[in-house]
Amino acid sequence: MGGGMYAGRALAATALALLLSACATPEGAFPSLARRDAERVTGTINPPPVVPAAPPLETANPALAVRLDQIEARAQSGHARFQSRESRARGLVSAARSAAVASESWSVATIAMAELEAARSQVMIALADLDSLYAAERVAGGDAAAIQSVRERVTGLVVQEDTVLAALGNTLRD
Repeated sequence: MGGGMYAGRALAATALALLLSACATPEGAFPSLARRDAERVTGTINPPPVVPAAPPLETANPALAVRLDQIEARAQSGHARFQSRESRARGLVSAARSAAVASESWSVATIAMAELEAARSQVMIALADLDSLYAAERVAGGDAAAIQSVRERVTGLVVQEDTVLAALGNTLRD
């Protein structure tokens, strides 16, 4: 058993001697770490030519105007539906304010809120249609100002409805 231990120590000593001898190499034998000419970045870049923007359309697209009117009318109809159900939902949610979850009044109030959300979905679908038209018009390079204008009005309806739903949800959770 003693011979195996001696062989392991001898091997470790030999490895250590080889490693240390590598550190004793004379200074001039190492390559320079200075940057070589081939490693330097050189050259020039020419920016791509500037393409002028397309001039704005002089006349509005009549088909687009009709489509925008239809989408906005759907959004207004959905918003009117939302508003017609809002006072009933407020009353039911107020009545269920301190009711236990899954009680009769809580369930009725939750259903009234779901009806409001269904009416809100009509406005959201209209907004999604406007987003699609806007993206298509921008990709085609057209003027999307008319779409953006209608989109802002419909977004305002969504914000109003979101505010009502958030307030009712908070009341129901209290």
